[in-house]
Amino acid sequence: MEFKLLSDADMKVMDTLKEYHGGAKVISKTIKKMRDFETRRKILAEKGYGKMIEEAEEFVKKFAKVSDFEKESNISYNSNLGIATAQVSGWQGAKVTHHAMKRIAESASTEEPCFVPSEFISVVALTDNYVYNGDLMATLTMAENIMKGSKFCSTNLIGIPQPEKRFLELEKVTGKTFERTDAGGGNSTLILKNQGTFFGNFGGIEVANDNHLVYLDGVTRTALATGADFFLNPSWSTIVAVCYYGRDIPNLHIKISMLLATQNLVQFRMLLNIMKEYIRDDMTSPLYEINLGNGMTPETFIQCAKELKESGIKGVSLCAHIYINPDLGMEGFNWTDNAFKVLESGTDMTFKYESDGTSRKLDTMETYFLPEDERNSNAEKIGDVIFYKALRATKDGKEMMKRGIKVKFGGSSY
Repeated sequence: MEFKLLSDADMKVMDTLKEYHGGAKVISKTIKKMRDFETRRKILAEKGYGKMIEEAEEFVKKFAKVSDFEKESNISYNSNLGIATAQVSGWQGAKVTHHAMKRIAESASTEEPCFVPSEFISVVALTDNYVYNGDLMATLTMAENIMKGSKFCSTNLIGIPQPEKRFLELEKVTGKTFERTDAGGGNSTLILKNQGTFFGNFGGIEVANDNHLVYLDGVTRTALATGADFFLNPSWSTIVAVCYYGRDIPNLHIKISMLLATQNLVQFRMLLNIMKEYIRDDMTSPLYEINLGNGMTPETFIQCAKELKESGIKGVSLCAHIYINPDLGMEGFNWTDNAFKVLESGTDMTFKYESDGTSRKLDTMETYFLPEDERNSNAEKIGDVIFYKALRATKDGKEMMKRGIKVKFGGSSY
């Protein structure tokens, strides 16, 4: 590029932050260690989640199998068609995930058995309590180690309260100043000025000045503590930052949210340029998945896939919402027919469920931001919402399979 996205000073401070956390090799090695099932099981037993994990292991034994459906329906796949990957959003912590697993297990003996999605999205703020008390690790263990999901995406919002001592340490390490306000209890929050309200800027889309360093620090700390390796990305500046920061950390990835409005080819090509600028030697990028915007036509989706292939960048998947929360976009949004057009063109895609297409209570964006006590007290109701999303993904996935399209579900469904 004629004008570099990052200056030498920008890169130096990110290198310093990475070294503060042990350096690329230590970070990568620790993530791998913390993803080990036995390592997680031992830690969770000490934190009081042992019984939950044991129950989850029993639930998964009862799950319906894709192979049974394939035999019953005489499914055969057409290699000329695209491959579909099922993704469901809203796995809001351990209690919610545990209850959703129970519902999936119970469905196996009904006329509508539910499969596990391949990819999971969670929009729980990465507070210290959630990250370090075992809640997030228990969620990851159930999703990744027990249900065998291929990816679990956590959401790092820079606007959540953090210990004031952490901001002081981060300023010392980076030499930067982070404008913040007292949040009580020894915590502080970054001051978000641009759009004003928590929901207006989603608690973190606004990444002013050097606040991308707060994002990088949060992602790294969470990865080291839990083995989480996939994070939703809030802004253009943090995309650039992570693409540089994660070049030498092969098991650290981000997902591009549809809120970045990658609705057209111009914006998509901007992402390609960012990735190419800080590409790894093996032509992969820390950017693992791009959620293309809700307004995109199937033809534009297909063209994005073509240009991604032509770029030579490897390992990036493209995702589209099938249904969305009623408070996230237009009423009655349904991208199902478009998804079939994409897949039948021979283009791979990840098909995502932000909703199951109904207006269920707690099937809202506001539910994603419930305080921890409210989230836990409503765990069964939220878990039901997740189950119905997974069931909708199963029904649509079965229709895809009947048309010869191969569908990827979670490993425990096989």
